[in-house]
Amino acid sequence: MSVREPAAVTGDLRSYLASRLPLVESALEAALPPVGAVPGPLHAAMRHSLFAGGKRVRSMLVLASGEAAGGSLDLLVPTACAVELIHTYSLIHDDLPSMDNAATRRNRPTCHVVFGEALAVLAGDALHALAFNLMVQTAQIAGPARAVRVIEEVASAIGTQGMVGGQVLDLLAEGRSELAHLGRWPRDRREGVYMIHRWKTAALIRACVRGGAILADATPSALAALTVFGDHLGLAFQIIDDVLDEVGEAETLGKDTHHDAPGAKLTFPSAFGLERSRAIAVEHTTQAISALARWGPQAAVLTALAHAMLERES
Repeated sequence: MSVREPAAVTGDLRSYLASRLPLVESALEAALPPVGAVPGPLHAAMRHSLFAGGKRVRSMLVLASGEAAGGSLDLLVPTACAVELIHTYSLIHDDLPSMDNAATRRNRPTCHVVFGEALAVLAGDALHALAFNLMVQTAQIAGPARAVRVIEEVASAIGTQGMVGGQVLDLLAEGRSELAHLGRWPRDRREGVYMIHRWKTAALIRACVRGGAILADATPSALAALTVFGDHLGLAFQIIDDVLDEVGEAETLGKDTHHDAPGAKLTFPSAFGLERSRAIAVEHTTQAISALARWGPQAAVLTALAHAMLERES
């Protein structure tokens, strides 16, 4: 795929996003089958969730880390789109009646509410499959070895000790009656919530940061620094999500809020309290930014993204 190169990366996050977001939206539009293609209802369900808005945080992390390591947009955009497809598939499945049973997402009815549970499951499956199809495209530019490394990185991040495994731990921690025969988990709520967040959220965010750098053929030391950045950023991001679910309004967040009340879901506020949770998010953000201290201007966009993710209200 050919992508026009916009203005050079600067520390001005607003101008960076203004130039990069349209590239990702355009590439996503081109990647998805049109609604008119058979089976039309499936494609409509995929588009309903993918184009419902959202900040495209994960795709921007792929681009920003890859560009900081010297990669071109042509090289990075397919994987940036792929992680958005994966994230959207996870949201569709997370909203299902068997999971969180959410009625709204990004200020519109969730996929299963509009299309039914069966089509919602299949729409998530189809987005998941298409994501790996897109990542294969990077082999044409980066070469097979780097493409395979990124595919392995993402696959591990969303597997049994990543996003999907984290979702299972989340369900176990809720103490659902249908899972009671599996035993109570965790014994320590504070250790448990860290494990859930590292797997369910931070693993994919780290893979986005590392994936962009791997495609750009970053040096081992640069990749190590970005790994630390991604680990801490992912934790801070989910902690703030937990806090916003407690204090935010549904209209601002674009989804149902206050699902995560103490005793229902294991969250940072339920384990540590609101104020301590905010402080922990600041600590992880500080550690993330410190990991890139030697990068100078190269890390300006990544640093700005970390600050923006900490200070967001939705």
